[in-house]
Amino acid sequence: MSTTRTAPTVDAAIPDGLEQAEDILTAQALDFVAELHRRFDERRLELLAQRAEKRREAAQRGRLDFLESTRSIREDESWSVPEAPPALRDRRVEITGPAMPAKMAINALNSGAKVWLADLEDASSPTWLNQVGGILNLRDAAHGTLAFTSPEGKQYRLREDEPTAVVVARPRGLHLPEHNVRIDGAPASASLVDFGLHFFHTAAALSAKGHGPYYYLPKLESHLEARLWNEVFTYAQERLGIAHGTVRATVLIETIPAAFEMEEILYELREHASGLNAGRWDYLFSIIKTFRDAGEGFQLADRSTVTMTAPLMRAYTDLLVRTCHRRGAVAMGGMAAFIPNRREPEVTAAAFESVRQDKTREARDGFDGSWVAHPDLVPICKEVFDGVLGERPHQIDRTREDVEVTADQLLDIASAGDVRTEKELHLNLYVAFRYVAVWLSGNGAVAINNLMEDAATAEISRSQIWQQIRNGVVYQDTGSTATRELVEEAIAAQSETIRRELGGIEELAAHIEPAIELVTRLVLDEDYQDFLTLPAYEFMEAR
Repeated sequence: MSTTRTAPTVDAAIPDGLEQAEDILTAQALDFVAELHRRFDERRLELLAQRAEKRREAAQRGRLDFLESTRSIREDESWSVPEAPPALRDRRVEITGPAMPAKMAINALNSGAKVWLADLEDASSPTWLNQVGGILNLRDAAHGTLAFTSPEGKQYRLREDEPTAVVVARPRGLHLPEHNVRIDGAPASASLVDFGLHFFHTAAALSAKGHGPYYYLPKLESHLEARLWNEVFTYAQERLGIAHGTVRATVLIETIPAAFEMEEILYELREHASGLNAGRWDYLFSIIKTFRDAGEGFQLADRSTVTMTAPLMRAYTDLLVRTCHRRGAVAMGGMAAFIPNRREPEVTAAAFESVRQDKTREARDGFDGSWVAHPDLVPICKEVFDGVLGERPHQIDRTREDVEVTADQLLDIASAGDVRTEKELHLNLYVAFRYVAVWLSGNGAVAINNLMEDAATAEISRSQIWQQIRNGVVYQDTGSTATRELVEEAIAAQSETIRRELGGIEELAAHIEPAIELVTRLVLDEDYQDFLTLPAYEFMEAR
């Protein structure tokens, strides 16, 4: 970091290598972030403490359930969310990807997707350069001026022949700090920094053209967290003179506690609610994390064998569609991680077919749109949803009255299968090592084995190993038991593989050993770390 800009009791580092960083980290913008922090951070911390207590109770009971205290909200047929603004009514295909670098942002905006999930969270590594650069790109996109010229002279500009994708920004989760912004001597909330800087710099321009600002909210675990975000939105709009209800939020239902509070989450967001999304990979991670010490009955099968057609996953997605459409909200499908490889036609053909099958299932189940990770997959997703929606922008009128989901169905871990193998142990270590090494280098969206992975995959991988050691899982392919010693042998083997594959790549070489050390500690320590990204971020900032 080169210099520091200081507003009264607010310090923010200026990231190196970003010429216009000071255009984002202005005194006025930082004052706005500080206002959000002082009004809402204490409540954020209280809610995080409640998460921990609720998790302990769930593990001890081996159960979660729908809340009795909010039964009246679920049974009240009179309320609904407001109709989506015109820019958000048709979301049949959304592309996801980091907001930084500019080239990727432009490609996403020009992809032909209806929406771009502009990610400041799991598909981005939270270097301060990435976070501030991402906000800068989103500001320029809001004003229609985003452009980039490569070192080779190739120019990237926003298309003018067709509309660009509508931006829905995803700030970081409530659990993360931002050490590069300190308010009254304490690290700021990463979620409030991301939201505050984005809203301050884009709200006027986006609202003027009817494009929000719009947000995806990640990692929520309760309706009380949705209530906090609703209060943040209400204050921010009033503070900057933006009409109440201009902000719309889509909540990722990617934690098992949130699956039991879908209606309450929509209710708490009120006129700021837009829809819910089935964040499938983080959802699996959350199941493991929540019930990690609840016994063998909560030992999930190998992650590569758990499909969206497993009964517990069907219960989750069917309930999401039913909940959304009952309340007039859009139901968004999840990520198909398969990505094409233009150098390998067979790989590309397999990726296209996998994505087609995944999106066909979602469209037939009632989802209003879905996610893809690569521009080449946009036409496939669009074709599938065109076939179901036709000229309609969505299928909210399909209310799925046939769906009745119980707590037992959402917790039916056994329905996901019972395949647990030593081969997958090695794969989990390989993926976690490789992902974290790339993440530490500053890239959060990583292609591994023709899949586009983000932090959720590494979280599932390391969590499964931790849980398998605690439960003494017997691997079906070798008959070996998951012991600390066996895992250490696998760590040694996969460490050598990663060193061999990445050691010759200049930008990754320095991150291999820290990645191995971090993942090893997370899978072998007695105490479970709730998020891999917390110690990884602390390491990144300490360098």
